[in-house]
Amino acid sequence: GGDHTITYPILQALAAKHGPLGLVHVDAHTDTGDTALGEKIYHGTPFRRCVEERLLDCSRVVQIGIRGSSYDPDPHAYSRQQGFRVVPAEKCWMKSLEPLMGEVRAQMGDKPVYISFDIDGLDPAYAPGTGTPEIAGLTPAQALEIIRGCKGLNIVGCDLVEVAPMYDVSGNTALLGANLLFEMLCVLPGVKTL
Repeated sequence: GGDHTITYPILQALAAKHGPLGLVHVDAHTDTGDTALGEKIYHGTPFRRCVEERLLDCSRVVQIGIRGSSYDPDPHAYSRQQGFRVVPAEKCWMKSLEPLMGEVRAQMGDKPVYISFDIDGLDPAYAPGTGTPEIAGLTPAQALEIIRGCKGLNIVGCDLVEVAPMYDVSGNTALLGANLLFEMLCVLPGVKTL
């Protein structure tokens, strides 16, 4: 729950214990802005703060589903400059993400990994209850492929953020978010599933 700012202190705590972390980040936005409305800590800036504090192993960061409007002609430049793998949404359209997740598992290796899933990574047709919806996003089936594709990684934590129930009277966004969190719990190390 909450906005994406909550990931920043969580990663501070986990990096203090495990060292720099790998990150599987699903989102419509890279969340690597420097400031917003004059503030350095904001839901569009957490991963820049994490880079600055060396909380992330930048060679093991993948951002999936990135798309949408921007004030910058190259909104993914900062992520790429850090060594992040950026997978724009259009590279995911109309295909299974199982092959991608095989590559991600190889990239992450056996070192500690964190999963951060912004519900706006999904298309607003499925998850309209969020503050910054962007069209042409991922499907729920692709979300499951991403999360289930993390099974076997050394996952030390995970979150699902940006669900805003007041923007979805159907309740579908909250339902989808709850199910995705359940799936994340199922891929944690040592959890036995059928």
